[in-house]
Amino acid sequence: MSHLHTERVGTGPTLALVHGFTQTGRCWGPVADDLARDHQLVLIDAPGHGGSADIDADLATGGALIAEAGGRGTYIGYSMGGRFALHTALDRPDAVERLVLIGATAGLEDANERDARVADDEARATRIETVGVETFVDEWLSLPIFAGLDDAAACREERLANTREGLAGSLRRSGTGTQVPTWDRLVTLAMPVLVVAGSLDTKFTALGHRLVDCIGPNAEFVGIADAGHTAHLERPSEFVAELRSWLRRSARARR
Repeated sequence: MSHLHTERVGTGPTLALVHGFTQTGRCWGPVADDLARDHQLVLIDAPGHGGSADIDADLATGGALIAEAGGRGTYIGYSMGGRFALHTALDRPDAVERLVLIGATAGLEDANERDARVADDEARATRIETVGVETFVDEWLSLPIFAGLDDAAACREERLANTREGLAGSLRRSGTGTQVPTWDRLVTLAMPVLVVAGSLDTKFTALGHRLVDCIGPNAEFVGIADAGHTAHLERPSEFVAELRSWLRRSARARR
């Protein structure tokens, strides 16, 4: 089995961080800086990204690879990384002490919607292969859902370390349209789960509440005020404060 590229920083309880599409493990910015003060962070490059650019994996296989990379600990996934981390928690609960999902979903249930998303992602993959990473990343970051990112939080230079082949393969193998809906499996998640969305991201706020409802009493939703889809990067101080509070509460509950 291939191994995902990781970087480890800090000492303490393990937090495994899984980034979003076109990012790498180095794109957590002030969130990583703060958490590394008293945690060991495993910064994972997801399949098709960064140092894992040559690893082609669907969400289920990627989830297993992420479990091997992160070991036993708390998994924090954003957007695409949230989809991967959710699969890790469902299929490898032995590795996941706690789960944090930021701007994530358990999948599109309507087959026509899935087909449409697969077609959209195929068009994006072809676009990457045609125009290259730099042009595509600039187009990607110009989308309205990223309007709340400043230059530092956008992490543009690190995104440019990705490859055409890796990003195109990621869309084709682990894009939203490829995700087998797992809403009916969420009730099996026994670990504490925190679901996060920005208050301005109405789509993922609604999805976040549904995730919590489907998981059950061990799940909690937190909205980050005045933030969009990249809530943790737009409002890092607020996000870290909410995360640290939940980590303390969930630790007490497990004693």
